[in-house]
Amino acid sequence: MVEPERTKHTCLRLEISGAYPIFVKGTWHHSRFDISVTDGSFSWVCNATEEEVADRAAQWDQPVSEYLQLAERYLGFQQPDSVYGFSDALEGCKRLSWTFEKEGTKLEWRWKCKPSHDSKKTTVGILDFLMEANIRLSEEVVNKTRSFEKMKSEAEKCLAQGEKVCKEKVEFEDATYAKAFFVKGYCHFVSVLNTKKAKLRALRDKEDSGRAVEEEESTDKAESFESGRSDNEQSEEEASNKATTSTKARGRKRAARS
Repeated sequence: MVEPERTKHTCLRLEISGAYPIFVKGTWHHSRFDISVTDGSFSWVCNATEEEVADRAAQWDQPVSEYLQLAERYLGFQQPDSVYGFSDALEGCKRLSWTFEKEGTKLEWRWKCKPSHDSKKTTVGILDFLMEANIRLSEEVVNKTRSFEKMKSEAEKCLAQGEKVCKEKVEFEDATYAKAFFVKGYCHFVSVLNTKKAKLRALRDKEDSGRAVEEEESTDKAESFESGRSDNEQSEEEASNKATTSTKARGRKRAARS
């Protein structure tokens, strides 16, 4: 199965020490690449063929894919640890170079760029690409901003809901604690009340017992008093009867004497 050709575009505003910035547009294929360079007034191109790329990769003892990835990395984004150059060469050409480190050794890659046959068209092509990229970037920023605002709104809703849940949880815990405290207090109150009731019952029973004893003693005293009274009355009655009998006897004796 034939692998489809990979095509990727990059555009770099390259800052070069001691010179004006240049724009480098790269088109990266599966086994080759094309470069367009402009300083705003003139433009240059470098169309690296598969043979040239394979030869350069072999010189550096690298696979073609690895060589292209490294070149894309340095010409797609300016690397702060790399020294870039865009120097003059023969016949109006320019030499584009950049440095990198490999296994502790600082190396330099250079590619020759020829003057463009249509400098204006090349420059316009780079500017169009930048405009399209800027539009795509602006749209992406707008979309990401909208997504961020949506996520922010959802996060705020989740935060509000979380705060509500936390508040309800605290209220529920407070209510549960208050209820438990009330139940505990009620149980303690009932226990104290039952204790007091038991003490009152004991006192009442003691009081009733004392009262019963007093009533019993009073009854005994009353019975004794009544008994004594009855005896006295009987004695008095017997004495009265005796007196009456004696009187009658004396009367009869007097009558007989007469």
